[in-house]
Parts: sequence; C-alpha cells; structure tokens
Amino acid sequence: MDLFFLNYYLPEYLNNFLNRLTENKTIKYEFNLSFGLNYFMSLMKKSNIINLISILFLIVNSVTHAQSIPEQTKQKQPNFLFVLVDDQPFDAIGLSGRYPFLKTPNMDRLAKEGANVENFFVTQSICSPSRASFLTGTYPHMHGVNQNNRHVDPNWEEFAPYSIHLQEAGYQTAHIGKIHMAHTKGKNHIRPGFDYWFSFVGQGKYFDPPVNENGEEYQEKGYMTDILTKKAITWLKEKRDPNKPFSLNLWHKAVHQPHLPAPRHADLYNNEELPLPPYDTHKETFKGKPEWQRKKTYGFEWKNHLPIPSELPEQEWPINYDRNMQLLRCLAAIDESLGRVLAILEEMGELDNTVIIYSSDNGYFMGEHTFLDKRLAYENSMRVPMLVRYPKLIKQNTKVKEQCLNIDVAPTILDLAGIDKPDYMQGESMVNLLKGKKEKNWRKAILFEYYLDTYWPYAGPNQIAVRTERYKLVDAFLENDIDELYDLKTDPGEMNNLINSPEYDKIEAELREKAVLLKKQYKYNPNRDWWLKQVMKSKRNKTNH
Repeated sequence: MDLFFLNYYLPEYLNNFLNRLTENKTIKYEFNLSFGLNYFMSLMKKSNIINLISILFLIVNSVTHAQSIPEQTKQKQPNFLFVLVDDQPFDAIGLSGRYPFLKTPNMDRLAKEGANVENFFVTQSICSPSRASFLTGTYPHMHGVNQNNRHVDPNWEEFAPYSIHLQEAGYQTAHIGKIHMAHTKGKNHIRPGFDYWFSFVGQGKYFDPPVNENGEEYQEKGYMTDILTKKAITWLKEKRDPNKPFSLNLWHKAVHQPHLPAPRHADLYNNEELPLPPYDTHKETFKGKPEWQRKKTYGFEWKNHLPIPSELPEQEWPINYDRNMQLLRCLAAIDESLGRVLAILEEMGELDNTVIIYSSDNGYFMGEHTFLDKRLAYENSMRVPMLVRYPKLIKQNTKVKEQCLNIDVAPTILDLAGIDKPDYMQGESMVNLLKGKKEKNWRKAILFEYYLDTYWPYAGPNQIAVRTERYKLVDAFLENDIDELYDLKTDPGEMNNLINSPEYDKIEAELREKAVLLKKQYKYNPNRDWWLKQVMKSKRNKTNH
C-alpha cells in the first residue's frame, strides 16, 4: 500500500461506495478527499496511515455487507396472539390423556411445535383477578381486583397493562373477548392499551350476546366462541395496519358455566364415560382436613344447626357428569377457533413470526375432591394449561418444569418485544425457560392467594398457599380450624393432610417462614377492600359534583 493509492484510488473507492448507498435516491455525493488525506499524511507516520486505511476498509466493507442483506431476511418484531380460555382444567386437553375421547388437535399442535409449561399456576383462581394479573404482571392484592366485583378495574394508572407498553413501541393492539372486572358501558368499557375493542359486560352470554365494539353497544347473533373467532379473523385480515407488528388478545367466554357447547357439538361424546380422576381424588372424605371444607361440601344442612361430621361418606362416581361433559364439549369449538386463527396467520405469512400463547384464567374441579368450580388452593384449581409456540425461539416439544405464574406472561411478552420490564411488574420473563435454558435464580416457591368472595361466601375463606416443588402449605387464617400441608411427591392428589403429623413439623416451619418472605417480597395486603373503597369513594365524589 503506497501514497499513490492513498491519493488517487481511495477517494474514487469511497465515492463509488457512497453512491451505491444512495443509488435509490435522487442525491449523489461527490467528494475530493485528496487534500484531506494529504494533510493527515503529513502529520502521521506511514504505519499509522496504514492502520487508518485498514480501519476505513473494515467500516466500508461492513456497511456494504449490511446494505446487501435482503429486506425480507431482517429480523422483525414478533406479533403476539394470546388465547385465553375461561375455566379450562389443566388436564382437559387431548395430549394429557386424562380424557381418552377428548380431541384437541390444535392445542396439541402448539405443544408439539412449541413449549408446554407443565407447572403453570394462577395467583388467584377466579376470573377477574386472574385476567387483571395476566394484563398487569402483578398480584391481585397489588392491582386491586381480588373479587369478581362489578365496580372494580385494576389501578391502571399505577399498573398499566402490557398492551400500553406495546403501543408505545409501535404495536397495533386488539382485545377481542371477555374482560370481566368493572361492569362499564359505552366508551368507558374500552380498557387502556387497545386500538380495537370487542367485548361484553361481565360473564356475557353464549348465544346472541350483547356486545361492545369500540364503545358501540349492540346485540350479535350466533354462538359466542364463533363470534369472537370471526371478529379476530376480520381484524387480522382487514382492520389492522399490515406494516405494524400486532398484539391480539382472543379471550373466550367458554368454557365457563353453564358450559353451553355450540349446537354442532351438542351430541359430542354422548356415549363416553368420564374416567376416574388420578389418585382417586373422587374418594375424598375430608378426614383430617379443615372443617370449613367439610362444611362447604356438606351443603346447607349445617344452617339447621346440624353438627358437621368429622368425615364425609365417599360419593359415587361419576360426580357432576352432565356438567363436566358439557364443559368438554365446549372445548371443541375453542379448538376449532384456534385452528382457524392459525390457518389465517399461515395464509398471511405471519404464523412463524407470531408468538402464540394459550392458557386459561383458572383451573376447574371436575369432581376431584367432590368439588366443582375453582377458587381453592388444590392443584386442580390453581394449575392451568400454558402452551407457547414461536419456532424462531422455541424448539419443538419443549417442556418447562419450573413453577411459573400468570404474572410472568406480561414480562415475557415485553421481553420478546425488546421492551424492558417496568418496575411495578412482579412477574419474571420466561424467555430463557422457553428456550430450554436453566435459570439458576428462578423462584423455588410460589405464593397463591384467595379472598372471601362477597357473592359466594361459602366457597372458602381468605387463604394463602405456599407451593414448592415438593410441598404445599395452605393457611386459611382461622383460629378455630386447622391448616393444610401436603407432600406432592408422595401424595400428588392432596388427599392426606400432614399438618398434625409431628414428623413434618420442620417442613411446616420452613414453609411458614417462606410464606413470610414471599408476602414481604410481593407486598401482600390482607385488606381485601382497600382498592374497592377508593373506587367507591371516587364514584361518590363524582356523583356529588
């Protein structure tokens, strides 16, 4: 490399390079670099000049290479499709084998082509609190929605839904389906963070439901699951901006009671029998368990001042056969809906660039422990399905064993979108777990909570639960009743309460200490109505003015 090259060929090379960078523009650049180079060369040694030229060539070649990458190969921000079902048991899915006749090919596909988070739990097993936790990444005692109360939304100003952060990052967002929480109407029904809104008040109706579309109220015709699916497909194909990444919530009413299936599925599984639950949990007698559970199960005869027996008789199986079969029939339309939306994404060329999240807001008792509904700290209530498909990141048939929570979804979505987690979010990103990597500092215990429900006070008292990989402690804060302690390794059905077994005193003490730490970590608030009182006071002030 000599001075002749520096003076004559380098300026020409740089001029040609700069013109290539601007070949699609009307402006061309012309440079005469000889004077500048001669000036620098007069000040530098030849060895330093050579180093300078080497650096210039590296920069030129790197930028030229970057310009040569085809546009279609550049990394795009991922889209998000979040499908949330209401009250789907964690094992009511074809791949679990719990119900041999149950067919859910599209749910199964997500697990086969992505990740199955096998130990995924909600922080509170009831509709409104769980949905608010999915959105905000915070516990119910933080965001304020800890009941299905018709007056209360989360404190959106302090705990914004993840959708707001996506909007700020350039995403187009839509919510289609159930929201529950406060029973508002008109424009007030639209929650923050969504460019398109299609929902309904409260639980909604399965057939010909009243709905709210972007603040306009009217009555739709048809079956709710099909209506929501059609709206989602229409938004994807016709109403969104194709130049923006999107985030779509498809949050179903089904399979919530009264578990009404689509008419086309009315006779599905008619000749099938409900298999016995794992671990013989249908044989529950509540011997050695809290009195409040026997009282709950015994029915309303205790109101007649009849004594509560210390042990209840075993019930014959099947328990709640008709209701449970209806729930499973409802899942058929949910799975069809999922398949239709997946097909549309594939048709649009967006399937593999879309993070697909599938879950449920609560678990559900299907006769286990003789119960129906949810709410309690048993596995069937607090554990839910969680399937995630995103082939750019997640390998096929990935199984995540770590304990994850619904408050982890919002941080995970933001992480995948390249957005920092806000300080107020209490969950953690699951991205590394979904990649198949181990997280050394991942939580070893989870905290579950439940608050007495004004609308159904007999469902259960205030309680918290601490669950580790092996043990679970349930504390109902009752001075005149016992708590619960289960060894999930030897008793995964939670049939044998060990709370009064001396050999487990050390385990109990460790779990109670863990409960203290978790309540402090998550700023647990035992006052159920703290936010409700503020909301009602604000409403009264507005009325008075």
